[in-house]
Formats: sequence, structure tokens, C-alpha cells
Amino acid sequence: MESARVANATDTDRVVELARAVIEELRPTKGGDVWARTAGRAEPLDEAMHAAIVRRDHLVVVGAVDGAVVGYGVARYNDLRDGGRLGVIGDLYVEPDFRGVGVGEAMMGLLVDWCEDQGCFGVDSVALPGNRPTKNFFETFGLVARAIVVHRAFPADGEPPASAHDDDPAQETGDDADAP
Repeated sequence: MESARVANATDTDRVVELARAVIEELRPTKGGDVWARTAGRAEPLDEAMHAAIVRRDHLVVVGAVDGAVVGYGVARYNDLRDGGRLGVIGDLYVEPDFRGVGVGEAMMGLLVDWCEDQGCFGVDSVALPGNRPTKNFFETFGLVARAIVVHRAFPADGEPPASAHDDDPAQETGDDADAP
């Protein structure tokens, strides 16, 4: 049976393992390296996760199957300059073998409810480009795209410059003939 609950200090080691797993999983995907360097959790993860578990402006949850923790999520809120408060789900991860059985949904429900209870006017999260299952998952909770972040990488020393269309499958096949 799948379930979700608020994490406590005894969950820190497992949450850290899962946080490392999501970074490892996403880093090689499109947009994953920049995400890992800018928005992904940085070491020392044990200190960061322990701090998130005890902070009042964060909520850390764990998801379990038959009592074994197989996922985690972290929400926080940002107080904005106009006085509003925005919820942010910065982490949400379920081990691949346990996806699609309700663990993510159970954790997401707790995180969204917490954001609403904190007086947030809405909640944001991130889905990397091409990760349709994540986008579709968020849409089931009413989250929709409100911005698209664009990026151009510069070549490292000694590497040839990349073509502007290296990651564009339409450009490779010529399928963009009708593109504006």
C-alpha cells in the first residue's frame, strides 16, 4: 500500500540518498546539467535536507510502499515583493520501480495542501524539457506552464562551437520547413 507522510529527522539519510538519485537521473537529460548546477540541491545534502526538515518555511515529505520509503518531496514558500506568497515544489522524486502506483500523487497532495495552508496564492515547480511524464503529472494537479526558460551553452575551452540547431530534431530532418 502506498502512502505519504511528513518527514522527520530519522528520514534524513534516506532523503539524501533519494536526492542524489534524482540528480544522477536528471543530469544527463536535456536541460539536466544546467538544472543540476543551478536549481538542483548542492552538497552537503545531509545538512541541506536536515535544515529543510526542521525549517518552518519548508515541508519535506516521504512516500512509501509497504512502509519502505521510495520517494521524497520538498516544498517551500517565497514571500514576494508585492506581499504575496508563492509555493515552490523544488523536489519531487519517486524511484523508477515505484512510479505510477500513487506514491507521487500522495506526496504531491500533501505538498500542494501545505502550500495552500501557508497562504500561498499558487504553487510552482519545474519539469525539464522533453520530460512529458513529469509535465503530465503536474498538469493532473492543475499546474500549467507559465514561463519557458531558454538557454544557450557556450563551448568549453578547446571544444568546437555547437550549431544553434544541434539539439533540434526538426532541424536534423528538415521538418521545420513550415516553421515561422
